[in-house]
Amino acid sequence: MEKKPELVFIPSPGNGHLIPNIEFAKRLLDRDDRFSVTVLVINSVGNGSDPTAAYTQLLPASDTRIRFIGLPQINTPLEEYPKSREKFFTDFVDSHKPYVKEAIVKHLLSDSVPIAGLVLDMFCASMIDIGNELGVPSYSFFTSGAAFLGLVLYLSARGSEEFEESESETADIFTYLNPVPYRVLPSFCFNKYGGYTTFENIGKRFKEMKGIFVNTCKELEFHAVESLMKHDHIPPVYTVGPVIDFASRIQTQPSNAGTQRDEIIKWLDDQPSSSVVFLCFGSRGSFREEQMREVAFALEQTGRQFLWSVRKPPPPGKFEKPSDYEGLDEILPRGFLERTKGKGYLCGWGPQKEVLAHKAIGGFVSHCGWNSILESLWFGVPVVTWPIYAEQQINAFQMVKDLGLAVEMRLDYRMDGGELVQADEIVRAIEWVMDGGDEVRKRVKEASEKSRSALMDGGSSFDAYGRLIEDVLANMP
Repeated sequence: MEKKPELVFIPSPGNGHLIPNIEFAKRLLDRDDRFSVTVLVINSVGNGSDPTAAYTQLLPASDTRIRFIGLPQINTPLEEYPKSREKFFTDFVDSHKPYVKEAIVKHLLSDSVPIAGLVLDMFCASMIDIGNELGVPSYSFFTSGAAFLGLVLYLSARGSEEFEESESETADIFTYLNPVPYRVLPSFCFNKYGGYTTFENIGKRFKEMKGIFVNTCKELEFHAVESLMKHDHIPPVYTVGPVIDFASRIQTQPSNAGTQRDEIIKWLDDQPSSSVVFLCFGSRGSFREEQMREVAFALEQTGRQFLWSVRKPPPPGKFEKPSDYEGLDEILPRGFLERTKGKGYLCGWGPQKEVLAHKAIGGFVSHCGWNSILESLWFGVPVVTWPIYAEQQINAFQMVKDLGLAVEMRLDYRMDGGELVQADEIVRAIEWVMDGGDEVRKRVKEASEKSRSALMDGGSSFDAYGRLIEDVLANMP
């Protein structure tokens, strides 16, 4: 029996990258059975028991079309992490190059398996060197949106001078409709310790790819997608989104996740339709105690039902995820928990997709990570922007200024900036999204319908899958 061409996925570690990659692979296989998929799994820094490992171990039981090969754990000194997270992370991924090549040779080439291509995550872009060495085409699966992809490519042509922080200057980036203020650029754009150079280099490697698969749809980011497709020096761009993993409840759940999920959904079931504001800030989003108190003051002042995912920051400079707060009654305003009993629900981890899908949710105060944006739009829930890190500031800018799909609270907040968002600012944004944001709510509902239609027969993403499959087969060595 002739062996199927193999697509080798190399995702970055972490839920925001690994899980969309796996979901994208599943969708490709659903669409066309001429491929097989192997995923090379890079463990998280300093932790061989990353929760995402549970996902990769459990999936094959239900989906045997995807094979997982775990790469050896590499212990990396953390001294450089505080200087530039992006450079540290990319260097960590690059240190796996010998193991990636070894796995491909040992498990695929030695068995004469035809390799259709490598599918590289953003932080794995330099793995194109392995593809070139083995004579295999390389592609990128870009887990963020088309506009941000434009920024990365823009940096590759701009040169190696970092941006200088400015309140008034703007940049004309071709995938954004409006001039982009420097203040909403990602922190790596200002980083002199390798952060800027890291993304400049990623952009250069993207231009060497045979194609870039972007987790978006043309209906959502029309200007950005058109701008990329018209550009002479950019490989073919295929919009394959929204890629959202609806089936899995594994992700970063704690051991008591099932009980916690049932309690949260039961509480939401008892709330009126569109009455609850949901506050959740991603797997690495957290606030110090002073900011927590401002949020609590604001929630009590609005008098609204709320579901609040509360997370404690890791120690400064530590490569750790946020944890649950203990003794919240000692951190939050005196009597807050008693006064809001029944009206509010505080949790650590929360089942975000299931919450956003619930009829009781009327607004989402979000960090504006791209996966969360896609989920909120899919379920038609308007967002209040509270970006924290990574590319979230420019995502928030795009959602508010270019797309009109979110309510602005902050566009330029940074987790490590030492700022304090005051309670009255939070109150105004929550009141606006829950009561005054009719135009935004209408546009979000339309975006929800467009996101869903993009994946249906005849939609832009549906068609893009067809094109990319034929192109990948045509590009095979």
